[in-house]
Amino acid sequence: MQKSLLNTINSPKELRLLNQKDLPQLALELREFIINVVATKEGHLGASLGVVELTIALHYVFNTPEDRLIWDVGHQAYGHKILTERKDLFHTNRQVGGISGFPKRDESMYDAFGVGHASTSISAALGMAIASQLKGDSEKLHIAVIGDASIAGGMAFEGLNHAGVTRANLLIILNDNAIGIDPSVGALKQYLTNVKKGIQRKNNIIKALNIDYSGPIDGHDIDKIISELKRLKTVKGPKFLHLITTKGKGLKQAEENQVTYHAPGKFDVSTGDIISNTPSEFSKYQDVFGYTIVELAKQNKNIVGITPAMPTGSSLKYMMADMPERAFDVGIAEQHAVTLAAGMATQGLIPFCNIYSTFLQRAYDQIIHDVALQKLPVIFCLDRAGLVGEDGATHHGVFDLSYLRCIPNLIVFAPRNEIELRNIMYTAQLGLQHPIAIRYPRGTGVTVDWKQPFSKIEIGKGVPLKAGNSLAVLSIGTISRNVEEAIKSSGFPEAIAHYDMRFVKPLDEPLLHSIFKKYPTIITVEDNSVKGGFGSAILEFAATNNHKNTIKVLGIPDTFIEHGSVMELQKSIGLDVAGLREFFGLFLQ
Repeated sequence: MQKSLLNTINSPKELRLLNQKDLPQLALELREFIINVVATKEGHLGASLGVVELTIALHYVFNTPEDRLIWDVGHQAYGHKILTERKDLFHTNRQVGGISGFPKRDESMYDAFGVGHASTSISAALGMAIASQLKGDSEKLHIAVIGDASIAGGMAFEGLNHAGVTRANLLIILNDNAIGIDPSVGALKQYLTNVKKGIQRKNNIIKALNIDYSGPIDGHDIDKIISELKRLKTVKGPKFLHLITTKGKGLKQAEENQVTYHAPGKFDVSTGDIISNTPSEFSKYQDVFGYTIVELAKQNKNIVGITPAMPTGSSLKYMMADMPERAFDVGIAEQHAVTLAAGMATQGLIPFCNIYSTFLQRAYDQIIHDVALQKLPVIFCLDRAGLVGEDGATHHGVFDLSYLRCIPNLIVFAPRNEIELRNIMYTAQLGLQHPIAIRYPRGTGVTVDWKQPFSKIEIGKGVPLKAGNSLAVLSIGTISRNVEEAIKSSGFPEAIAHYDMRFVKPLDEPLLHSIFKKYPTIITVEDNSVKGGFGSAILEFAATNNHKNTIKVLGIPDTFIEHGSVMELQKSIGLDVAGLREFFGLFLQ
């Protein structure tokens, strides 16, 4: 039986001692290792399988970590982690207390830059390269590995534009597999397809930016990659290597179904088939959005849907299939998505702009300058709000209430269940005179029969959910479920009143005045940062109106929350049922 090469490698130092002819065998073992772990522990699969040869070649040719290696987004960095002193920890990937699913600077000296959002690698690597020049260390190489979906993002273009007028020792590697999470879109994607087919040899975009271009070459031919990397070591200034790869390489199902196997959950190692969980009787919030927008669009011809590269994750895919001329995937371009929606709104269209909460952060100026300032009725649907789980700090949507609440002219709403989500979507397209942000979580809801007839929601109105005689709890959004369960199991449910305020902006001030008059102690609960969020809005209301009640604010503490399941993370910060029950009890003893 052939001796395992992977077992002899703990760092790139050992990797570089191998004979080059043995590297294809190492690639097979590395793929098998990734597949075996992800099959049982879950995580991002296809992206890492597609860059196994590239990962080995990079650490074999270059002197990492002295040469700086930056993986854009980081979905594809599992092989990198395994080869850089984390093989024995890889089974803890994305679990509480374990290693992160993304490169992270404080986790390893081999992770040169923390990532998780797309299109950042070129700017970061260029910044490091310029810093090395200024320090007199221009021989050190800085490598950005970026996918064909990410390089279409505006920030990547900005980095390329700057790099072309420098002499920085920068190598940009394009991992071109024609897919991000969903298939890549846009004119640049078509250009790259033409390059791969040999149609587009003249007028090379990269060369036009004064960057040395080579390729395209087979990204699974390790000898070719090594040969080209060694040549590029001798090339001065910024350079660009175009690799053609297959996402999911080495696992038949992952190659054939690249969207599903981006992050497939648990699967059978021997067959590659996904292990089906018991189907939930509840629907995902994203599907409630996806089916509802189709239903509304059939009634209202002015409705359009927009998403930046997340048609599957947002479930806008249903509208794209049903009415493709009215649903737009604009690629990884959140700023463009928001201002595109603004432009559409000026012409009487009703744009539903669906962006993950953590990604909308990237379009903050556009929300303020292009939408709110002009009072354009764009409907922002913020998926993945609150804690999202194993993706961790880069993906938790826990700042949206804070960063949106301070913007004039903007309505901010958080539905507590699927019916409320449907009804606010219905209400928003009836002719609001202001933009509105609707935030809802990842995962399934709590209502089996959510497809109810539409009902208009009065803007700025909260609702009492339960009466009480001693203490009032004000919640916003789906965290109300935990509040409800905590009150029921508290031992003194009759003492606690519960209100779903629904709107963070505008607040239901008449309802708040009545609550403050009746209850001496008020507790606010949200799955947003305690700094500047819903609780802060209640504190401001109390101060403005000279209310002297005791107010306690519960939410996400002023720190970045790491990875783990949503339930584990809620427990760690006291937002689970038991934590809330215990906190409520402090005021009723």
